[in-house]
Amino acid sequence: MGILEGKSILVTGVTHNTSIAYQVAKIAQEQGATVVVSNFGRAMSLTNRVVRSLDPAPAVIELNVTDEQQLAGLADQLRELGIERLDGVVHSIAYANPETALGGGFLTTPWSDVGDAVQISAYSLVSLTMACKPLFGDEASVVGLTFDARVSWPTYDWMGVAKAALESTTRYLARFLGPEGVRANVVAAGPLDTIAKKAIPGSGTFNDLWEQRAPLGWDTTDAVPTAKAVVALLSDWFPKTTGEMVHVDGGVHSMGG
Repeated sequence: MGILEGKSILVTGVTHNTSIAYQVAKIAQEQGATVVVSNFGRAMSLTNRVVRSLDPAPAVIELNVTDEQQLAGLADQLRELGIERLDGVVHSIAYANPETALGGGFLTTPWSDVGDAVQISAYSLVSLTMACKPLFGDEASVVGLTFDARVSWPTYDWMGVAKAALESTTRYLARFLGPEGVRANVVAAGPLDTIAKKAIPGSGTFNDLWEQRAPLGWDTTDAVPTAKAVVALLSDWFPKTTGEMVHVDGGVHSMGG
C-alpha cells in the first residue's frame, strides 16, 4: 500500500516530463493517489501530451489562477470528475516577464510586471487553496515549490521577491487554515533544468554553483528527489508539520562560503 492510498490530489502546472509537477503526479499515482492535473491556454496541449505517458493517464483540467470564474468553478469541475474529497493540492505555478523582471533589470522593472509576478507566483497560492477548500475533508495538505528566497540570487530578481512572498504566504495559510486541519508547506528545490528555469536569463550559473557547493551532490536533470519530498508532505507522514520550508537542494542552503 502506498503512502497516498485512497487520496485525491490536484497537481497544477504539469507541462513537461522534466518538470517537478510531472514527477509529483507520477510518484503520487505510484503511491496510490487519484491525480488530476491542470494547466491553461496554449500549455494545455503540452500537458495533454505528456500525461499520456502516465499510467493511468490522469484527467486534465484547464485552470488559470488569475481567472476568478475558473477558480469559482473549480470545485464543481473536480466533482464532475468524481472527486468528492480533495486531500492535497500542489502549487507549481510561477511567472515573471523574462524581458523585464528577470536577468538583472531589477531596478527598472515596471509595477505592472511586478504585480503579475506576485499575483501569479504567490497570491495564487491563496486563491487556489480557497477554490479547493470546499472539497477538503477533516485534513488536507497544500504544498508549494520555491527556490529559497531568503537570499538574493543573480538574475532571479522579481521572481525572487515573488518566491519570498510565496514562502510567507505559506506561513500565513498555515496560521489561518491550521485550525481547519489544513497543512501548508513549501519545498525549496535546487536548480533543475526545467522549461521554467530555461526562461531565466543566465540561470546556467546556478548549475555551476551547485556543482561546487552541494555536499550531497546535485543532478540538475533529476526532479525525483524534489518530487518525493512533495509527495511525502502530501501524505499522512507529516501530520503536524505546517508553515515549513523543506530544502531539497543537496545541502547547499546549509553551507557557508
